[in-house]
Amino acid sequence: MADSAIREILPGPRVEAIHAKRSRAATIVQNIDVWLPATFLCLLVITAFLFPLLGTLPNPTASNPLEASLPLLTPGHLLGTDPVGFDVLSRLIYGARLSMEVGLGAAFIGLVTGGSVGVVAGYRGGALDTVVSRLLDILLAFPSLVLAMTIATYLGTSVINVIWAISFFSVPAFARLARASTQRLREQTFITAARLGGTRSIRLILGHIVPNVLPELLTYALLSVAHAVLIEASLSFLGLGVRPPTPSWGTMIAIGQQNIYDNVSLLFIPSLALLLTVMSLNVLGDALRAQWVAR
Repeated sequence: MADSAIREILPGPRVEAIHAKRSRAATIVQNIDVWLPATFLCLLVITAFLFPLLGTLPNPTASNPLEASLPLLTPGHLLGTDPVGFDVLSRLIYGARLSMEVGLGAAFIGLVTGGSVGVVAGYRGGALDTVVSRLLDILLAFPSLVLAMTIATYLGTSVINVIWAISFFSVPAFARLARASTQRLREQTFITAARLGGTRSIRLILGHIVPNVLPELLTYALLSVAHAVLIEASLSFLGLGVRPPTPSWGTMIAIGQQNIYDNVSLLFIPSLALLLTVMSLNVLGDALRAQWVAR
């Protein structure tokens, strides 16, 4: 009814312009769960990896007892300092870089190792698939945080060891996803035709299976990064992550908890950064997965 009234009052080109604006506005609203978290994550990565190169931030591992417990908006210390004298903003940015390194590193190891195992097991089937499936079930039965704590305690506190500890339980998840996707593709007509045409297994896997499985694995990788960032913060909070004074959001949250009655911002700022990062990764991953399934 409204559209017909508009057509009677306005000329044709004007009506088309109005519909075009409505369409663009609807598209923006529909894709807000993609561009909004993607924008935040891009800004986070740029800040975490480029700002330290500028050399304008205070040293995040050098404390100054004379500048301890400075409030917010202090000149030279925008977010203040903690009771030890560390600059909060500097440690927040360097902690973001550590979280991204751990999250991306663990997700990459899980994607490559778990994806390869899952594709091979799903394509071959038989006894190999059965053995791999049972091993994956055993690994997935362990609570991820408890398993990461055990491995981190055994390996020691360092960034590399934290990445390996977290990737140890990200591998089974990628393997299960790759195996299920490969089993579905294995029964497709184009795979059967390629096999009957004499295509070798390795060429069929690399040329047909992997390109179709990879987009789904990359979408899940965002969720895996979020999980890894959260586990890294948990390990650092418990003292099992990176070795102090290396900046980490988990360590900052632990310090903020100890001083919550003196300066609540020490707890609120790193907690908010962790919340926004994990939420953005989850929302973006879910949105991309929904679009992938819709296709």
